Amino acid sequence: MRPLTEEETKTMFEKLSKYIGENIKLLVDRPDGSYCFRLHNDRVYYMSEKILKLATNISRDKLVSVGTCFGKFTKTGKFRLHITALDFLAPYAKFKVWVKPGAEQSFLYGNHLLKSGLGRITENTNQYQGVVVYSMADVPLGFGVAAKSTQECRRVDPMSIVVFHQADVGEFIRSEDTLT
Repeated sequence: MRPLTEEETKTMFEKLSKYIGENIKLLVDRPDGSYCFRLHNDRVYYMSEKILKLATNISRDKLVSVGTCFGKFTKTGKFRLHITALDFLAPYAKFKVWVKPGAEQSFLYGNHLLKSGLGRITENTNQYQGVVVYSMADVPLGFGVAAKSTQECRRVDPMSIVVFHQADVGEFIRSEDTLT
């Protein structure tokens, strides 16, 4: 386990800023202690400094995971967010989308969100902006990328895709053996 390099940090923070904007600093400087990001086996983990000190007692080859997995770096160097980061992204999300109850199951099965399943959307959401997807009861379901801006969503036909699926809480069941 090692600290992220300058390039890795930049890549990860650019991805996080698509979803939470400048609220990234709230993840690191928390009132309940100091938190950090660490890289282990191409995966980025988010943990408190206290847990980090305890984890140094375990050898690298024996360590499976520590803290919360935020995502992983692909072989091409891109950063991909995991659904395990949702609990930390949801409170700070700048752009949100609410899904109608009938479309929740479709989204949780890994499908894109159609206009017919769109309940509400945050004002001034741009096209290709990272959004956190909520149920109408304000329960975070996952995250994605807005396929259309807020203004385009108002006049598009009901079968058009408005949010591209990235990750959802259904992945815990579908991919439980690959999530670490």
